[in-house]
Amino acid sequence: MTKTILGLSGSLRRASFNAGLLRAAVDLAPEGTRIQTGSIREVPLYDGDLEAATGLPEPVRILQSQLAAADGLLLVTPEYNNGVPGVFKNAIDWMSRGEGLAMFVGKPVAVIGASPGGFGTILAQNHWLPVLRTLKAALWTEGRLMVSRAGSVFDDQGNLTDDKTREQLRGFLEGFAARL
Repeated sequence: MTKTILGLSGSLRRASFNAGLLRAAVDLAPEGTRIQTGSIREVPLYDGDLEAATGLPEPVRILQSQLAAADGLLLVTPEYNNGVPGVFKNAIDWMSRGEGLAMFVGKPVAVIGASPGGFGTILAQNHWLPVLRTLKAALWTEGRLMVSRAGSVFDDQGNLTDDKTREQLRGFLEGFAARL
């Protein structure tokens, strides 16, 4: 039986390092595992009045449906100002609304990321911890992947070109998939 991982990039830029890292993850998924790419691009800013008036927006319902069908969740996070990007946190906040909260409980989640800086995305990954704890997700911590100095391992289109980093990603994905 094929395992499915929902992969979300926390960057809206199409040629971003993190979108490229997610594309590479799709290509490097271990045998018997499929990574389905979701999109946070159309998720509006959270507004309780909007939710009360019209319910969950369609992009949120799509993400919730993808999460419900997935065996695990892969968050591919940039690091902005030493933390989680607002657009990414906003999407997770929307996804946890209504029946969405129950979809996170016990769901295996892994966090990876790429950054042009020298420390990778260590602070953003750590910033996700209280959020995932609150959602009662099952954070997979047996592996860690933080791609630092991303400009040297991605091309201008945001494609991962470095073989060593691709192998590290492959190993990370194998470990996470084995947990599912």
